Amino acid sequence: MAFSNVVMIVLNFLSMILSLPIIAFGVWLAKKGDTECVRFLQWPIIVLGVFVLVLSLSGLIGSWCGNRVLMYSYLFIMFLLILLLFVFTIFAFVVTNSGAGKTVSGKGYKEYRLGDYSNWLQKRVDNPKYWSKIKSCLVDGKVCSDLTKYTSAASFSKAPLTPLESGCCKPPTECGFTFDNATTWVGKPPSTVSNIDCGQWSNIQTKLCFDCSTCRAGVLQNVKSNWRRVAVVNIIVLVFIIFVYSCGCCALKASRRERANHKYRYGYA
Repeated sequence: MAFSNVVMIVLNFLSMILSLPIIAFGVWLAKKGDTECVRFLQWPIIVLGVFVLVLSLSGLIGSWCGNRVLMYSYLFIMFLLILLLFVFTIFAFVVTNSGAGKTVSGKGYKEYRLGDYSNWLQKRVDNPKYWSKIKSCLVDGKVCSDLTKYTSAASFSKAPLTPLESGCCKPPTECGFTFDNATTWVGKPPSTVSNIDCGQWSNIQTKLCFDCSTCRAGVLQNVKSNWRRVAVVNIIVLVFIIFVYSCGCCALKASRRERANHKYRYGYA
């Protein structure tokens, strides 16, 4: 058996084993998930696990048995996967190229504006269908619960708030509200302030600034940071998949060569 076949068998066997806990985790989420956001993850995880399982089995059986149909199918899917990962990585870097927090004078946190981010991302969070689900996840996830440790205006102003906490859990600084506690602010904005987010703020704990554009901007900043990390991981995964794809091509060539030698040895050619 060629070395490339051995590598293919080992790698696909390991990925097949890896797919089982992925599927099990998706099934566990389906049964134990207590919020809509957690349950939403179950099907992507299960589909990912089944995809990895089927792909690994086709590569394993194709390499072990020299089945050219399975190997061609395996290599075709791997090629599509390489193409999709490459396109997504470029796309992730392009759409997250703009947008950053603005430093607020005398504050330990930054504030975020929706208009600073790419139009494609803005359209996603401005869509009421998408935003209602995102807002539900923010409320269920209790993103503002950690702010209760800041009991005074001085300690809050120095707090290193996350983009979500800064955008969704407090009103914008320019609104001029007075600190009562971390998620309760009182007063009226000056008449010179035209920021519509000032009117969106609510001391009701399930509303706060979840309908503000600053909250949408905080979500996009979070998306930007996560997508940049995912893009870097994608590059590493892409290199690995290209290596596996190359081994698969070598294994297929070795299988064809072995078949040709077999025919020649027994007088078929």
